[in-house]
Amino acid sequence: MTPAFATPEIEAAFAASDPLAREGLLRLRQLVFETAAATPEAGRVEEVLRWGQPSYVTPETKTGSTVRLGVPKGARFALFVHCQSRLIPEFASAFPAWDRFEGTRAVLFDDPRDVEPLRHGWLIKRALTYKIRAPLDIPA
Repeated sequence: MTPAFATPEIEAAFAASDPLAREGLLRLRQLVFETAAATPEAGRVEEVLRWGQPSYVTPETKTGSTVRLGVPKGARFALFVHCQSRLIPEFASAFPAWDRFEGTRAVLFDDPRDVEPLRHGWLIKRALTYKIRAPLDIPA
């Protein structure tokens, strides 16, 4: 079951995207909530706006790094994480040659069908528990 949008402004942020981007962003949103529900150590996930983009935070446990959804310049839609975190390098190491990236801040998508629950759910779970789990060893 998909939760209702937290605010009309968040719903409007999704509605502002083109239809394919909106579909992809909504798939990612659903994956965030499904992953959060399966990750009790993250606690409650709250949907907020950050930089005009739908974002997902762990306000009570503060275990996570913010996950944002938006439309980048180089793709139809994206899943963003904090650029100074190890999340994207860890993800790229765990799943090499699967996705396109914008530096260390985003996984880029052009088609909603490219959202893969196992892979992208792994990244979301790592983000929601970023402050309470050990980093992966990444070869230099």
